[in-house]
Amino acid sequence: MKNQRIKIYIALLSICALCIIGCTKVEYTEIKEPAYLRVFNNLNYVQTLGSKDDKVPYFCMLINPTMDATGEITGAEVIGDFFDKRDAYAPPYPSHIGNSTSLDNPEYPGKRNVLVAPMLNGFDLSSWAQVPSGSLRIVFAYRPKNTVPFLQLESHLKKDILIDTVINLGSKEVYTLHLLQKDFVTKEHGLLLREENFHKLPLSDSLVYVNFYNMSAKGFVEADASLKDGDYRLRSFMGGIKEEMNIFLSLYEDQGVLSHMAPTVPGYKGKYMTRVVRNNSSSAVAPYVSFPLWASSKTNGIQTTMWQRFDFFVPGMDITNNPIHSTTSNTEGNWAVVNCLLNGKVNLTSPDNGTMLPNMLVNVHSGIHNPRTFATVNTLEVVNGRIYMTTIQRKFAPPIY
Repeated sequence: MKNQRIKIYIALLSICALCIIGCTKVEYTEIKEPAYLRVFNNLNYVQTLGSKDDKVPYFCMLINPTMDATGEITGAEVIGDFFDKRDAYAPPYPSHIGNSTSLDNPEYPGKRNVLVAPMLNGFDLSSWAQVPSGSLRIVFAYRPKNTVPFLQLESHLKKDILIDTVINLGSKEVYTLHLLQKDFVTKEHGLLLREENFHKLPLSDSLVYVNFYNMSAKGFVEADASLKDGDYRLRSFMGGIKEEMNIFLSLYEDQGVLSHMAPTVPGYKGKYMTRVVRNNSSSAVAPYVSFPLWASSKTNGIQTTMWQRFDFFVPGMDITNNPIHSTTSNTEGNWAVVNCLLNGKVNLTSPDNGTMLPNMLVNVHSGIHNPRTFATVNTLEVVNGRIYMTTIQRKFAPPIY
């Protein structure tokens, strides 16, 4: 009996030890007068026969770094290590935390367990990190693609600096920072800091908003195809788009029908929305355009299966006079298509040259409805041969079971 009690006691001690180890408390440093920052690495080039000498765009980001007497980086106020190329889709919540076994971080804060921005005007800003406001020195240093933290690397591996500059952030303002290739020929790189305004606008819950940017490098669209990413999933965006493009929207009734020849919502087949001009230096926020959340005749006001297709055409072309075949990927930058449906990881059954991104409409269990559809605020950004989507949404009621 005594031995049995000892065994039980030892077992309880083991369980307690595991609980202590598994429940490590994260200590956050309070930031007075913070700014809210989200950072993307848009250096999406790959090693091809024509670009085999380009360095792998894998970094450590350091804000207000500290140096020793020899100039070696010894620390920083903010560190974003293992900073990899961005994903095609940036969701409205930090989906990377706890869901990945890789150290590679497709954005900052991304997987970093840091203080995040509060809700502003009802918008969930948990994908933005709190950082100091004011004048900040920011450094992007190349690092090897291994599992060693940047500050523990050998000295000679911490001295390859791509960007070392100063940015200015206002207190309680929301910023998106882009690391970009400015010129495809000269390989010039730089930053683009955008002060966002979506949380300050009188946006309707019954409209879906989107704005557009072309932040491609100068000379990319004219460059030889051998220098570009040959990923077939990029389809008509692979070669890039021209300097100025008009954007047209088609809304489809049912994302259960994977065809761009399926029925569209009346009034939304190739509807002109806006234009986008290549610019990777201006910090101005592009105006938002919108479409109704409940545009489909099949909606019940709670849930809709509608999906979106955006056609980018050079001025003078549209869906009525497009001479390019629907399966042609090499459009010489005159036409590109993105389809937004389901999780963006499906293919259409119809012959199509459109790349894929997730649906802009969020369908989740909320209240008594499973699912319920919510409108969002979106940004579509073209960078060289890729198109990226960032989605922001308001907080919604938790599910009732």
